[in-house]
Amino acid sequence: MPLTHYTLEKTAKTPHISLDPGSGKLLITGKSVPENVVGFYAPVMKWLDEYVEDPKSTTELNVQLDYFNTSSAKGLVDIFKRIENIQVNGKGSVNINWLYDENDEDMMEAGEDFRSVVKIPINLVPFSKE
Repeated sequence: MPLTHYTLEKTAKTPHISLDPGSGKLLITGKSVPENVVGFYAPVMKWLDEYVEDPKSTTELNVQLDYFNTSSAKGLVDIFKRIENIQVNGKGSVNINWLYDENDEDMMEAGEDFRSVVKIPINLVPFSKE
């Protein structure tokens, strides 16, 4: 059965997630402080496990979070590691973009921290909220 587009609307505690197997574009935006991080991200991990078996030639993940808690950081690392497997295993190229408000030093540093954990580059992309 072909992999379908996975979409989750954001709430006060969870991010908007859009995973499109047709375009290879993956998006996570908003705030990530779910009560049960493992449970919240489980469907995303399952989707990614299937996607990495037959990914597009180029996969792009854009992450633009206003805030995330420590538990969510582990979930994000798990997402990055699954996606890096595409490139590490020679199944395609991967672009991970960490978008952060240019005035938010904490989110910039979080992106730098994630960079040190994965084997492929994470692009730090500042933006202006104005």
